[in-house]
Amino acid sequence: MKKILISACLAGDRVRYDGKPAPLKDVLLAQWTGKGLLVKVCPEVSGGLNIPRAEAQIVDGNGRDVLKGKAKVLDIQGRDLTSFFIRGAEYALSLAARFGIEMAILKEKSPSCGVHHIYDGQFVSNLIPGSGVTAAMLKQNGIKVFSENELDKAAKYYKSVFR
Repeated sequence: MKKILISACLAGDRVRYDGKPAPLKDVLLAQWTGKGLLVKVCPEVSGGLNIPRAEAQIVDGNGRDVLKGKAKVLDIQGRDLTSFFIRGAEYALSLAARFGIEMAILKEKSPSCGVHHIYDGQFVSNLIPGSGVTAAMLKQNGIKVFSENELDKAAKYYKSVFR
């Protein structure tokens, strides 16, 4: 059966910037876990960042802009973390290639994994349309990406394409 890439925080790993858990408790995810379908990744940790770490946001754009060199990922103290985020996205893409993964379920609003919305780079909790760095890289490489709010769509997609 085809594997599915998932944000490690959604799978219960304590990898968020603040070290707090953020597991997504869902019957479907429990079933997929039981079948060994989920491949966990935290692009930020895989890219070399620690837990806990300062909050980071994309400044002057979105994940696609970061990949084009037109935007940066900065932490709340102004440190440039762009290279860590790109390295983490590349690692996630390499996992997808290694396991033949064609779909992912990622954490919405994250500067790495945000699928449809990310924070605006002002550190005041304003959301803007756009993807995080990893989500953008996966999409650019033909991987279908869903947020944790779209599990029904993800399940339908999985059944229609992989069975």
